[in-house]
Amino acid sequence: MSPDIEMSGQPSRQDFGGRVVIVTGARRGLGRAAAERFHERGAAVAVNVRDRARAENLAASIGGRTLAVPGDIAAAGVAEEIVRMTLERFGRIDILVNNAALALSTRFPDLTAEEFRSALEVNLTAPFLLIKAVLPAMQAQRYGRIINISSSAGRMVSTLGGAHYTASKAGLLGLTRAAAKELGKFGITVNAVCPGMIDTELTRENANEELLQRLAATYPVQRIGTAREVADLICFAASEAAGYITGASLDINGGDLMM
Repeated sequence: MSPDIEMSGQPSRQDFGGRVVIVTGARRGLGRAAAERFHERGAAVAVNVRDRARAENLAASIGGRTLAVPGDIAAAGVAEEIVRMTLERFGRIDILVNNAALALSTRFPDLTAEEFRSALEVNLTAPFLLIKAVLPAMQAQRYGRIINISSSAGRMVSTLGGAHYTASKAGLLGLTRAAAKELGKFGITVNAVCPGMIDTELTRENANEELLQRLAATYPVQRIGTAREVADLICFAASEAAGYITGASLDINGGDLMM
C-alpha cells in the first residue's frame, strides 16, 4: 500500500502539511473537531476562542503546531489581530474556517432587536471581517480556501434556533456566493458547509435525547451526524481536491434536506 494512503483508503493524514488554518469558535463542537482534524492531517492551526485562558488550554491540548488567537470576533479590531498573530507565528494563512456562531432559540414574540442584531454581528458581519482580514495574505500567495459554516437553517429554517439564527445563516450563504465570485481570480475559493442535526454540546443543550431520536427517525439516514463527519467535509472543501468548487453550499444532514 502507498505510504500516502491510510488503511481506511482515505488520503494521508499529512495532506495538509505546510498549510496554515484559522478556525473560529474552536472551543467545542464543530470548531474543535475541525481544528483537531486539520492538525491530525499536518496543518498548523490557529484556534480562536473568546476567552484567552480557554484558547490557550485548547491550543495546548491539540498539539505543538497550534496557536491560541483569543478574542470576540464581533469586536472591533479582533479579526485583524487574529490574522496578525497567525502571520507572526506561521508566516502565511491558507485556510479560514468561519465557524463561530451565536445560536439562540428565542422565539419570535420574545426576540428583541438587540438580540437579532447580535446574531447578525457574530454570524454574518464577523465572517465578512475575517475574510477581509485574511484577503491580503491570500492574495499575495495567489491561494486561499475559505469555508463558512452555515447550516441547514440557512437553506430552509432552523429546527432549534430562532429567526435570527436562520436569517444570519441564510445571509452567510449569500456572502459565500458573492465572495466566491469576486475572489476566484486571486486563486481563492469560498464555500459553505451546511450541517443539519449534529451531535454536539450545543445540540444537547437545546434538545433532549428523546427529541433527537424522534427527529433522527424521520431522516433517510436515521441518526444524527457527528462532528467528525462535518470536520472531514470541511477538510475536503479546504483540500486540493476541491480546487474547482467555489460558491457552493455543501449539505451534510442525513437527507433531511435534499435540493
